[in-house]
Amino acid sequence: MRPAHVCLAVLVAAVWGVNFTVIEVGLDHFPPLLFSALRFLVAALPAVFLVGPPKAAWKWIVGVGLALGVAKFGLLFIGMDAGMPGGLSSLVLQIQAVFTALFAVVLLGERPTRVRAAGMAVALAGIGVAAVDEGASGPLTGFALVVAAAACWGVSNILTRKASPPDALNFMIWVSTVPVLPLLALSLLLEGGSADLAALRSLDRAGAGTVLYVAWGATVFGFGAWGWLLRRHPASTVAPFSLLVPVFGMTSAALFLGESITPLRWCAAALLVGGVALTSVTPRRPSAVPVTESARLPGSRSGGSPVG
Repeated sequence: MRPAHVCLAVLVAAVWGVNFTVIEVGLDHFPPLLFSALRFLVAALPAVFLVGPPKAAWKWIVGVGLALGVAKFGLLFIGMDAGMPGGLSSLVLQIQAVFTALFAVVLLGERPTRVRAAGMAVALAGIGVAAVDEGASGPLTGFALVVAAAACWGVSNILTRKASPPDALNFMIWVSTVPVLPLLALSLLLEGGSADLAALRSLDRAGAGTVLYVAWGATVFGFGAWGWLLRRHPASTVAPFSLLVPVFGMTSAALFLGESITPLRWCAAALLVGGVALTSVTPRRPSAVPVTESARLPGSRSGGSPVG
């Protein structure tokens, strides 16, 4: 990769990592489901009128929109609102690579290599250490919700692989149109119209800034730049940069939110990042399709696309 492309990949990882800290701030201004709905609304408009018609089948756009936008981000935002720290969330979400590999085995009939299987085991050990650390310092409900969000991300990665969108930005913008109404409906049902109206009426610069960052920074810029890199370089070259996301996520949370990074959390980070790196190793067989390629395309606070 050219130095400029390396810098762009690091910048995207930084934007996605800091995104978790921004989400923490945004959750002080909005109920979680409303915040997630606003994220996708602002990401989709007016961009949907600028990217042209969708270049993938609607069944995949709707499927990914529900799995990624409603399920993954809904669970993530609720989990963080329930007390899951932003820095730890950026780390735990990396387990989506393991879920993606497992779903590929079950749904696509792929056979994991020994290295990939070992990576999944190491990453799962990291999740166990992170659970022990979180259980010692806070409620496990938020932790479980973020793990569930990672599983939903794995589902969306498989759907994206099946869709094989030729334009990552076009695909993500159209995907962003899907979750808005379901998330708003869930917010009205579960969080209440009065809470939503109160949050909107008290909107200030800080709250608006968080929405703009997660929508235009993490979603439009992040996915657009990541997709641009994937079109010019092999996924195996681009994907490892996503392992920087929890580094930026944990560091920014420590600097700006005062989140502590315990020795157990460092151990969990080493196991998770190392395991995901092994899980992301591309088989050398010409016929094999790397599981992480689509995981890095739609994503995600990530990773795959590791965004939050």
